[in-house]
Amino acid sequence: MSSSDLPTDETAQGTASRRSLLLAALTAAIFLSAALLFAVQPMFTKMVIPRLGGAPAVWSVAMVFFQAALLAGYGYAHLLTRYAPGRTSVIIHLAVMTAACLFLPLAIANGWGRPPAVGEAFWLIGLFAVSIGLPFFALAANSPLLQAWFARTDHPAAKDPYFLYAASNVGSFLALLSYPAVIEPLIRLGDQTRLWSIGFIVLILLLAGCGVLLWRFPGQPAAATAAAAEAAPPTWRDAVTWMALAAVPAGLLVAVTAHISTDVAAVPLLWVLPLALYLATFVIVFARRPLIPHWLVVEVQPIFILGLVAVLIFEPIKTIVALVALHVAVFFVCALMCHGELARRRPAARDLTSFYMWMSAGGMVGGISAGLIAPYLFNWIAEYPILIALAVLCRPGLALPKDRGEQVIFFGAIAVATAALIIFRAFDVEIDGTVYKAVVAALLVVTVLFWHDPLPFASIIAFVLLANHFLIEASGATSVRSFFGVAKIAESSDRRFRILTHGTTLHGGQRIRDANGIPITGRPELLMYYYDGSALAQVLDAAHAGTGGAIRYAVIGLGTGSLACRAEPGDTVHYYEIDPAIVRIARDPALFTFLSECGPDIPIVLGDARLTLADAPPASYDVIIVDAFSSDAIPIHLITREAMAIYLQKLAPHGIVAVHVSNRHLELASVVAGIAAANGLVTRVIEGGAVTENESEYIFVGTVAAVARTNDDLGVIAKSDYWELRKPDPEQWVWTDDYSNVIGAIIRNYKE
Repeated sequence: MSSSDLPTDETAQGTASRRSLLLAALTAAIFLSAALLFAVQPMFTKMVIPRLGGAPAVWSVAMVFFQAALLAGYGYAHLLTRYAPGRTSVIIHLAVMTAACLFLPLAIANGWGRPPAVGEAFWLIGLFAVSIGLPFFALAANSPLLQAWFARTDHPAAKDPYFLYAASNVGSFLALLSYPAVIEPLIRLGDQTRLWSIGFIVLILLLAGCGVLLWRFPGQPAAATAAAAEAAPPTWRDAVTWMALAAVPAGLLVAVTAHISTDVAAVPLLWVLPLALYLATFVIVFARRPLIPHWLVVEVQPIFILGLVAVLIFEPIKTIVALVALHVAVFFVCALMCHGELARRRPAARDLTSFYMWMSAGGMVGGISAGLIAPYLFNWIAEYPILIALAVLCRPGLALPKDRGEQVIFFGAIAVATAALIIFRAFDVEIDGTVYKAVVAALLVVTVLFWHDPLPFASIIAFVLLANHFLIEASGATSVRSFFGVAKIAESSDRRFRILTHGTTLHGGQRIRDANGIPITGRPELLMYYYDGSALAQVLDAAHAGTGGAIRYAVIGLGTGSLACRAEPGDTVHYYEIDPAIVRIARDPALFTFLSECGPDIPIVLGDARLTLADAPPASYDVIIVDAFSSDAIPIHLITREAMAIYLQKLAPHGIVAVHVSNRHLELASVVAGIAAANGLVTRVIEGGAVTENESEYIFVGTVAAVARTNDDLGVIAKSDYWELRKPDPEQWVWTDDYSNVIGAIIRNYKE
């Protein structure tokens, strides 16, 4: 090697070092930005959810806000790179990031304490916007901005910078998984916001460093710039296609999340599972070498969808864990297929920000459709089967049959099937279960003929799912949908009982006919968890014995109003209920007569009980009954140390708090014992008792925790062999407004 070669080698080494440093800095900034962007979603939503009774719909609406803010950030990035390229865009964006620091540490904005009685979704979006809108908007712009800046350098990888989008989603994915597994169980909410603020400031410094490196980095060679300029720009058809392919999985994400969180708990654990998989699909499809080839996903998607439809119709799976796993797996495959088509159709790096903007617009359309519009259009979760069918239509090869005769047959079959469905539903035709399932099985077998024809395949799937709802699930039933979920009123198969369900759980029932089919009138019989001798009946009996006369009791959670019929002469009863739809159902004597027969004048305070009960005078009640779970979802803010402190303040000197903690998936009695002990109270728990459960008669044995200042205040309950004294577990942290551990509750439940 001659001495004349040394400067050239040193120059090459210096260039390689600068390129490596630039790519490392950009990757780190994108990774950290994405981690902060997706860590704030479960963190801040957890702050907000107590304002709306722990309703799972809070997360659905939150995702709509996040999609809208993401679109705003992507649109800003697109405009900035187009009209203020180079150093100007770096300076402007650093100014925006710095301005966002005014909102740190994150907290709910002043003046947003109590939600309105109607329009909760729009109120919630406003709360998010004024509280975290600017920080989220600034973070959302980082990924497309940094990729666009990188694409304008002469780095060899700048020709196809989409791999940085995969890095961005890796950060998002890891942040989401770490939240329920590490952050939520180990770090209190206040500390989470402070750590997040530190991360935000570190990101600003990292972005400034990236800006310095970019200023010193040469731009693309003239030949590459000219070649990029000659590439055909995206058309409106491209934009619409990108939006459609993004809208379907985004809407499906909202629908699946609402479906599974309704039956367990409205907590980050169940929000992040589908969202993390949603992000993982971006990591896979935009990687330089995708882990799962796109052609394989296209081939297996029909298998997963058929499996889901078969399980929904024939119900071979009974465990909630297996059902959740199936729903999430089908969602993952559908999202992976749609996003794979997006990645396959991505434009040149020059139009990168435009691509992301339209993709984000599609995500927002999907989120709004499933999270805001569908609840007002449908009285059941119709968006879920609709989106499943649309996911099939996103497969490549979508087209009408080429032959005119085949087109006539195809549309004629759809028309006949739809007409038959309408006629059967209108005339309430009795469907033989065996025949119905045989027809469905035959239709599902027929789909094999259309494995590679999305239109007929999707048509059959949509028809089967809709028919199953209208002919089977909704037969003889009335559904009422509100912001807080779907309540269904139906009669039992033997026509003797009318029952109220929310999700998959019974929330009230009334005997309407005797064994001979004769209608029952007068004061209704108490069933479910409220019959004579039930745990809740024992609590009220103990209170009556303690006062020697009439008592005042409050019930958090109305249901059908059954506990109104436990009142004795002179008793005062107050209900606290958050869902106006439930109030309408309970007050309608054509549906349930507990209130009309036992307490037509009983006041029902509408709103979240944590907020409305706080307005009651001190020592107002001898008994406070917390019976507010929706399906098996738990309103965590009603079983925290702070919540128990409110109950204690409103409790008479020798009063009792009874918390109904029956749950198929979570062990909560120890949680109540912990929050009670933190307030200086004692807890006794009953699981079963002397009564034998009888499902056919709608008699259920529940788990109830009775809490009082002393054992003497519990009266006969403290002397009962069935009520066990429950001391707090020293290994469990007390649940507070800043801390809860749902994973631990699930693990304890399955250990028992």
